[in-house]
Amino acid sequence: MVFDKDYRVEEFVLSTGWNEFPADVRKRAITCTIDLFNALILGSRSEPFEVGLKMSSEIFGTGEVPVLGSKKRLSVTGSASAMGHASNAYDIDDGHNIIRAHPGTSFIGALVAVAYEKDSSYEEFLEALVHSYEVTIRMGRAIMDFYQHPHSSGTFGPVGIVTGVARLRGYSKVELQNALSIAEFHGPLVPGMRSVVYPSMSKDGVPFGVMVGMLAAAETEYGFTASRHLLEADAYRHLADDLGENYEIMNLYFKPYSCCRWAHPAIEAVLEVMRDEQLDPEMIEFVTLHSFEKATQLSKGIPSHADEAQYNIAYPVTAAILWGDVGMDQLKKEAFDDPRVPQIMKKLRYIVDPEMERAFPEKRFCQAEFTLKDARVIRSSVCEPRGEAKENIGLQWVSEKFRRMTSSLLKEVEQEKVLNLLTETKATSIREIVDTINGYLCKE
Repeated sequence: MVFDKDYRVEEFVLSTGWNEFPADVRKRAITCTIDLFNALILGSRSEPFEVGLKMSSEIFGTGEVPVLGSKKRLSVTGSASAMGHASNAYDIDDGHNIIRAHPGTSFIGALVAVAYEKDSSYEEFLEALVHSYEVTIRMGRAIMDFYQHPHSSGTFGPVGIVTGVARLRGYSKVELQNALSIAEFHGPLVPGMRSVVYPSMSKDGVPFGVMVGMLAAAETEYGFTASRHLLEADAYRHLADDLGENYEIMNLYFKPYSCCRWAHPAIEAVLEVMRDEQLDPEMIEFVTLHSFEKATQLSKGIPSHADEAQYNIAYPVTAAILWGDVGMDQLKKEAFDDPRVPQIMKKLRYIVDPEMERAFPEKRFCQAEFTLKDARVIRSSVCEPRGEAKENIGLQWVSEKFRRMTSSLLKEVEQEKVLNLLTETKATSIREIVDTINGYLCKE
């Protein structure tokens, strides 16, 4: 490959401010932030976060930067790392169909930590957020093609982190180019499909991506030099041609359920039949799910912890059949231990549909076919997941999701205060937002 260091990516990032973004992009940035703070708040009550908080405190040390959901204050890298363990803990964050990953969760913890350290305004934070999405998604497409192997969110996050850090700390274009080169070169090559088949806390590799991104920024500031990044290569330069014209942040999907996106079409399909036919689970003989191959490769084991429940096809479908939702309550041990769970899971069948496979990854489909004990056969429509980019998800959708998901952690008045802070871009700082949320979550 031939590389051309022309700084056009860097110049776009460093010269394009909040008021230069189109109105729909500014609105989407706020929408994304509400959704990502929802993920951070929920994740702060997870096992991966507990582990990450201890590890980050020990390795990166204490400091003046708080960790959302904790009373601890760590170094900026420590805070970013701890929140990196929270942001993807419940798999409830945004995603992008083409890179098959979650860009927002891969950099949100780091951006919050650095913005708090710098006492950045909310508007400055949102500027950085938009640029992080734009670079992360484009670099993700380049990385996926270059390695010809499906990676995951932690692979792409480091470039998003240094992009946002560059905005917040005022890098030059030379410094940002160097940081991008370090971050892309050292990004963890997360083997995404292994976590699909064998789910664990490793999942999307977000925590290690956060650590690499923060270290790439630090190495740049201490004088470590790198050479080129993939968006400067002749094979991938075209991915940056539409910067400032096409905003990839508008091509995100948003999740109504706390599990892998590949299971969402199946959830919608079974919910449609259960709702329209007023079925009782006891009426089901078996259910056949017709979908794309990657969905059928998700784990099908009875979960023993939240990560096994999220990267699963059988359990979320079972939860939808039994309880009509796949949220926080369905990720608890009490739900896993329900004796009806293994009974329903054994009744599920999986078939790869050729047309649905051809449509993947741009589109994800599923059709559920219920065979009932009275010999009736009922088929759902061909379902897509809710929250796709074409739905133009906005503030009302994510605000309702925020209220539903955080209801066990925040009082109604507290939810509305947080939503107001995250919606109002004037005279608000990241410090005020984080301190307010921590005041609610970390009471005596």
